[in-house]
Amino acid sequence: MSWTEWYNALHKPSWTPPGSTIGMIWSILYPILFVSVVFVLVQAIRRKVPWKVLIPFGVNVVSNVIFTPIQFGLRNLEWAAVDILVVWASIVWMMVAIWRYHRWVTFAQVPYLLWVSTATVLQLSITWMNR
Repeated sequence: MSWTEWYNALHKPSWTPPGSTIGMIWSILYPILFVSVVFVLVQAIRRKVPWKVLIPFGVNVVSNVIFTPIQFGLRNLEWAAVDILVVWASIVWMMVAIWRYHRWVTFAQVPYLLWVSTATVLQLSITWMNR
């Protein structure tokens, strides 16, 4: 069974957005995240922010990247639920860590936080409905 057949066979809430909408949202958010991470990295290299400010950005990138292989490769809803909670928490951590230095980076994360909040509720709902 392909991953799309597997995913389509799962019980999902009625408000689950179509895959095309999810793809469109990520195509907007990934460039924002990329610019933010690169900006903070450059600021750390220039010693304008402490290196430790990069930690939540790194945790976020790694946890975001591994979500798809966990969810659709391993087809493990429970681990995907844990992972998306890490993604969500790391966004909040990123926002707090950079606030003191570059508030615009915090504000740039607001759409990302809103979407991941929605995606987290969706993932937890799917995990619960398919236990």
